[in-house]
Amino acid sequence: MSPRLSTVILPVDRWNEGGRAKWQRAEELGFHAAYTYDHLSWRSFRDGPWFGALPTLTAAATATGRLRLGTLVTSPNFRHPVTLAKELISLDDISGGRITLGIGAGGSGFDATALGRRPWTPRERADRFGEFLPLLDRLLTEGTVSQRGDFYTAEEVRNLPGCVQRPRLPFAVAATGPRGLRLAARHGRAWVTTGDPKLYETGTPQQSDEAMRRQFEGLAAACAETGRDVAELDKILLTGFTPDRARPLESLDAFVDFAGRHRDLGFTEIVVHWPIPGSDFAADQAVFEKIATEAAAQLG
Repeated sequence: MSPRLSTVILPVDRWNEGGRAKWQRAEELGFHAAYTYDHLSWRSFRDGPWFGALPTLTAAATATGRLRLGTLVTSPNFRHPVTLAKELISLDDISGGRITLGIGAGGSGFDATALGRRPWTPRERADRFGEFLPLLDRLLTEGTVSQRGDFYTAEEVRNLPGCVQRPRLPFAVAATGPRGLRLAARHGRAWVTTGDPKLYETGTPQQSDEAMRRQFEGLAAACAETGRDVAELDKILLTGFTPDRARPLESLDAFVDFAGRHRDLGFTEIVVHWPIPGSDFAADQAVFEKIATEAAAQLG
């Protein structure tokens, strides 16, 4: 079975100067979903235009009619479950129930210090994520929530009428370690990975495949521990961060080979970056659109 093909559109364009057109073109090309990064700024794009994820998705929801929309990924770095829940319920309503929340523990990039604090350690990020995600789950499914935690508090928070999607919009949980994989097993409709970041610079595609096999084994173990069938979860690969880098977008054949290899690993959705000239995500737009419209038929 061919994996679904989705794209991620970085929020680098003014809406009326190319932004709207990309989201509408993504729908025209037949992508399953279009996502965007949820950062305050990101890596080499820090000194250029960068817009907010949730306002961008709101605009995209009004400019499209069928395309699923979402974040890859939101994190606790600069968000709080109470305010995020209200925005997500509103976005799910505006989109007519087309929102998926990609969510992870966050990292040590610009978002980690933008609010004037020291970066959290990996353990602190995991601890916070372990509290953030279950509270967000409650806020999106229960009419009134009160909870006092070590990191996040909700006092008589009301979120009526709730999500259009029931019991709430789906979570796609980004995780590679045991604690994150357990959260994916408990709360996720999908699991997200970019592969093993340690292999990006010097690893081989074969080493990357083996690392992802181990991640699949960890996900299966986490699901078994929580009494869930691992087959219930979609498995999403966000491309561009494996040793293959941009090579899969060099031609239709190259992409079909890459996607087939990862389909055989167990991925049900593959996400490719919308081309951005002069960046790590540069690619030929015509080849990109050919992949979007023809790859599925070749993958069977």
